[in-house]
Amino acid sequence: MNSNLFYRPGKKGEGRLGHWLKSLFRLAVILFFAGLVLGFLAFAYFAKDLPSPANISQRQITESTKIYDRTGKILLYDIHGEEKRTIIPFDEIPQQMRQATLAIEDSNFYNHFGLDFKGILRSILYNIIGKKILGQQVSIGGSTLTQQFIKNAILTSEKTYTRKIKEAIFAVEMEIKYSKDEIFGFYLNQVPYGSNAYGVEAAAQTFFNKNAKDLTLGEAALLASLTQAPSYYSPYGSHVDVLKARQEYVLDRMQKLGYISEEESEAAKQEKLKFAPAKSGIKAPHFVMYIKEYLEAKYGREAMEAGGLKVTTTLDWDLQKTAEEIIHNGAVSNWKNYKARNAALVALDPKTGQILAMVGSYDYFDLDNDGNVNVALRDRQPGSSFKPFAYATAFQKGYTPDTVLFDLKTEFNPNCPSSAAQEKDEYGLDCYHPGDYDDKLRGPVTARQALAQSLNIPSVQMLYLAGIPETIKTAKALGITTLNDPERYGLSLVLGGGEIKLLDEVAAYGVFANDGVKNQTAPILKVEDKDGQTLEEYKNESDKVLEPQIARLISNILSDNNSRAPVFGQNSALYFADRPVAAKTGTTQGYRDAWTLGYTPSLAVGVWVGNNNNSPMARAGAGIAAAGPLWHDFIAQAYKIKSTDCGEEPAFCLSKGVEQFLQPDPISTNKPMLYGSYITNRTVKIDKTSGQLATSQTPPELIQEKVFQEVHCPLYYLQKDDPLGDSPSNPSDDPQFKNWEAAVLAWLGQQNQSYNQKAPSQNDQLHTKQNLPTVRFTSPKKNTAVPMSFRAEVEAVAPLGLQQIDFFLNDDFVGSVLSPPYRLDVIAPAGLANGWATLKARAYDQVLNRQEDQISVMLTR
Repeated sequence: MNSNLFYRPGKKGEGRLGHWLKSLFRLAVILFFAGLVLGFLAFAYFAKDLPSPANISQRQITESTKIYDRTGKILLYDIHGEEKRTIIPFDEIPQQMRQATLAIEDSNFYNHFGLDFKGILRSILYNIIGKKILGQQVSIGGSTLTQQFIKNAILTSEKTYTRKIKEAIFAVEMEIKYSKDEIFGFYLNQVPYGSNAYGVEAAAQTFFNKNAKDLTLGEAALLASLTQAPSYYSPYGSHVDVLKARQEYVLDRMQKLGYISEEESEAAKQEKLKFAPAKSGIKAPHFVMYIKEYLEAKYGREAMEAGGLKVTTTLDWDLQKTAEEIIHNGAVSNWKNYKARNAALVALDPKTGQILAMVGSYDYFDLDNDGNVNVALRDRQPGSSFKPFAYATAFQKGYTPDTVLFDLKTEFNPNCPSSAAQEKDEYGLDCYHPGDYDDKLRGPVTARQALAQSLNIPSVQMLYLAGIPETIKTAKALGITTLNDPERYGLSLVLGGGEIKLLDEVAAYGVFANDGVKNQTAPILKVEDKDGQTLEEYKNESDKVLEPQIARLISNILSDNNSRAPVFGQNSALYFADRPVAAKTGTTQGYRDAWTLGYTPSLAVGVWVGNNNNSPMARAGAGIAAAGPLWHDFIAQAYKIKSTDCGEEPAFCLSKGVEQFLQPDPISTNKPMLYGSYITNRTVKIDKTSGQLATSQTPPELIQEKVFQEVHCPLYYLQKDDPLGDSPSNPSDDPQFKNWEAAVLAWLGQQNQSYNQKAPSQNDQLHTKQNLPTVRFTSPKKNTAVPMSFRAEVEAVAPLGLQQIDFFLNDDFVGSVLSPPYRLDVIAPAGLANGWATLKARAYDQVLNRQEDQISVMLTR
């Protein structure tokens, strides 16, 4: 018997290809019927556990999720203390609300039978390649409205194949049982829109205080935008700008599908949306919304809303109340004094990374002024508060707090001339020559002075020496999560040219406070399910991201009140008489953001002041004026109410004693530019006669040591990436050198002292071997006997002319001869005894070049 099941002898002349085609056809038929049987069995297996489509009931919330402070006793928010739902007939739901929903959720709804295979394939493809919409990385779903209703109202949101199969089966059953309008009505009356609102009528009442039938086109498009992620897109949350962008995307989709005209779309985009005030009954609202987003992202919306979770956060309620009061009162005062309406604060424990207080705006419920926006989580330019990251990076390279920088008007674009007064150079590139906030120029300063006094020009120099990529790497290691487009940032980065989050920067400052150890920022201590089982629990995840010496150097500078006093004064808001506190301010260009950040070893705090609409504040509200007092008051109050004996965890307390920062190790270097001297002394040995460099032939009495004082920019003495190495052989190779050096030389020209005098560069040409005289005894002969009184005679010549011949007997001077013949009657000193003696003749020329000859003679009486 032939072992090939599909092989059959063909007719005469039938080819091999025909046999195979018939075999494949039979296989396809068998597989098709096998698939039908398996599909039917699967349908029957999963369908038996599904409720009847005829008995669809409203969604039941089984148990609310509760969010507590760190003690587990203060209830911050009961997510579903009250569920809002109002069922309305399908024909009372406005057409534009239906169209907006179809445009964003399922534009093919009226053409499929509950499943959209094209949508499923598109979902798989987009999720593989990472399709971006509205600048966000999002997951493109393939679920139809029918499936979404089933997931939200009947099944669960768990991401399993079993649930997806059940969902698909039930979708088909519903499509058979109900009309499209009925299914659509189920969806619009059941879908969660956030803030406990289920269904479009409850959403309209909650967010706009009106019935669904009265919604405008813009309002309808906005509600349709919420369903994908109600917590994230909530009008009362921190992402209102993203919600607005999504609403405009919905309107664009409606126009593309022919539901509305271009004019209607544009008018709806310009419509001023006025949200109803958020309901109270929530404590620490910005922080709670932050927690809600976290829970929804990790556990899913259904678990967050209906899972009965107990969430114990890291929030300290005493500190939170203090922060809210200080921020509210400060914002009111700042609006009056500086036209800055808003403020935000974050406090955390640098030893654990736990968030202790978070106030995102001065009044969460003031929607007219975007009070619901959590500025602690928004990208804002940090101004000079970013500077410590550049200095820390430079210190890692070998620069020191005593490194000399120059607070002089400096052009930092190498393509612009050093004297650039115009804003564009000949190539059309932006010239860049920032100034200090007070428009003063201080000349040479140390890195310590520059950072403590927040001087801009030296800090730009320090960023260049540290390196932009290296500084970004440091900032990211310390906890900055933004700055993800390195090519976009230039030297203005050190002055706040890149956006960061207040929460991130406070955490990064906490690394300085914690001796270089980073603790993962933590908002939650524990999450338990309704049965008391722990789903997650705080675990201290720490990592050494900065050498302790570098962290201590930064803390030492930022807590140095004497160093910052020339700018801020001895008793500024940055100063605490009872304890050392490190602090840094920041103000952005245009005075749109004012920052004060700082820390003790146990508490890191940051305050931002400004306007949510990005309008500028008064110039007088720069960093310390608007933000400093709020920051100071919070730290003072925190130590007042928390300096107690610590109880058991999770209580938070601050030490009763005064905590000191660990001191950095002394730094030793032989480079003047690194130990605080901008003047380099060069000592040169000069030949008095020629004025040239002395040589080994120069007579000692003609050698003069002369000190030449030099002043140059740092790049003259230091290699940018290796400051501890040899000086650059050719400083002009560095593109910044020309302009930096020009600024220093221009400043030197205004000083009374004489610097950079040119030292001799050539060796003396008078005192050389070639110019040495020659001298030789002709009488007496060496090693002969002579009486105590005898005549000595020499022959001598000198290229530069002989000046004299000196004679010595046993090193005692016995006379000189100034002209030829060079002979002298020598009388031995009275104390000289018979015996051998040394007779020496020393010849000098006109410039004191010298040469000598000596012989031994026997003295006899």
